[in-house]
Amino acid sequence: MTDSLVDTDAWQALRRHHGAVQAVHLRELFARDPGRVERLSFEAAGIHADLSKHRVEDETVGLLLGLARERGVEARRDAMLRGEPVNTTEGRSALHTALRLPRERSLLVGGRDVVRDVHEVLDRMTALAEQVRSGAWRGHTGKPIRAVVSIGIGGSDLGPAMAYEALRAYTDRELAFRFVSNVDATALVEATRDLDPEQTLVIVSSKTFTTIETMTNARSARAWLLAGLGGDEGAVARHAVAVSTNLEAVAEFGIDPANAFGFWDWVGGRYSLDSAIGLSTMIAVGPAAFRELLDGFHAMDEHFAGAPPERNLPVLMGLLGIWYRDFFGAETHAVLPYEQYLSRLPAYLQQLVMESNGKRVRLDGEPVEAGTSGVVWGEPGTNGQHSFHQLLHQGTVLVPCDLIAFAQPLHPLGDHHELLLANALAQAQALAFGRTRDELGRAGVADELVPHKEMPGNRPSTFLLLERLTPFALGTLVALYEHVVFTQGVVWGIDSFDQWGVELGKELALELVPALSEGAEGRGLDASTSLLVERIRSLRAAT
Repeated sequence: MTDSLVDTDAWQALRRHHGAVQAVHLRELFARDPGRVERLSFEAAGIHADLSKHRVEDETVGLLLGLARERGVEARRDAMLRGEPVNTTEGRSALHTALRLPRERSLLVGGRDVVRDVHEVLDRMTALAEQVRSGAWRGHTGKPIRAVVSIGIGGSDLGPAMAYEALRAYTDRELAFRFVSNVDATALVEATRDLDPEQTLVIVSSKTFTTIETMTNARSARAWLLAGLGGDEGAVARHAVAVSTNLEAVAEFGIDPANAFGFWDWVGGRYSLDSAIGLSTMIAVGPAAFRELLDGFHAMDEHFAGAPPERNLPVLMGLLGIWYRDFFGAETHAVLPYEQYLSRLPAYLQQLVMESNGKRVRLDGEPVEAGTSGVVWGEPGTNGQHSFHQLLHQGTVLVPCDLIAFAQPLHPLGDHHELLLANALAQAQALAFGRTRDELGRAGVADELVPHKEMPGNRPSTFLLLERLTPFALGTLVALYEHVVFTQGVVWGIDSFDQWGVELGKELALELVPALSEGAEGRGLDASTSLLVERIRSLRAAT
């Protein structure tokens, strides 16, 4: 959609409705509607979602669904799933959902069955993963692999790093895994400091094999390997593999092209965890568990594709995000997993959401007339409760929250999990209902402290409850957020699959490298950058 969003009938109706309900408190909504929780609880691919603690009435939900219809969310979803080029600025499909289609399915794009291509790569990944895990893959000196260093950046790093932490309980503890993305040498030095090059496998993930940060780290990792392997260039082939389609560059690096795993231009980096980018994940958890992960993704895809909008969890969560972003002015969104293994999920979602929908123009190049993606952030509970939750409860900004919890622990230990779950439930309750002055007075709180202890409540939250953190569950969660992002992008009329905003800084950085080494004079730098370059050079000269 490229027409004016704010002039649509649905948008105008929501604006009028917001004026009528914005001051209504969740306490009142619950008090007058005994069936609210049942109507606003949803099931999707093993996720139970409680949306009752949102500042919405039945009319609100109806109007939001009307907005989705008017903006063509279902038609756009179907076009994406068929492989049509919904990434319009690059003229590409966005077929991350094809990465998890079962082997028996078929999807023709341009006359080619992409499902067959996907499973050919998965089978090759499986063969390598099994060799490494069994010890059959031997390094140059005949020793088995005991450490994997994954080198990438952006989605090539955030996805595998998040998945490794999330699924650590399922990993082979005889293998060490390190993830390097930052071009800061510290990242690579610390990742390899205690590793033995003779027993280390490096995975270099760069589709073009030209990404400057990745290849800088890759070349230094190659030098580290060779230094520990006697300098034999032929050793690289036993200690490095690639996720890339540039076979010529892969071979020049010293990697056997037979150990290069490709993915396609219809897979964006932030949507690539379940492609060959997930090779380190497959090695860590094993091929069977990786396929469970894919099954989880697919289960949520099926829900998104088939559930009616009024019961479609990604659609509803996406619309609620728009409700707060564009009508209440909420500029951030907190993701609070009550599961230590999901510590990297908020960082992963930052890229997924903000790189996808952090856009200022519509598909037709005209300015977006509403606010698009807010800032996504968060930390695991209960850690966050002792830091930023103060702002969530008593601050002057509205921050919608997603709380994610699991009914069963992966590590039963005393009453830890009961306490964890109690905290998650309590936070949702406190955010919604707060604590009034009357309640504080009845509790005997001194009058002068009452204003300081009052909790206004009326802070919205989504509570996502799953049975247990498994590979399948992780897949459902990630796919859920992928489809939330898509829904919002369609409503806003933007391209959720390009990322032109990351390009300028990279181009300028390449221009600045010679300025730092050779001097800034005459290079057309602005006054501020020129002075900083000179200062850096002088500090270097002083040492």
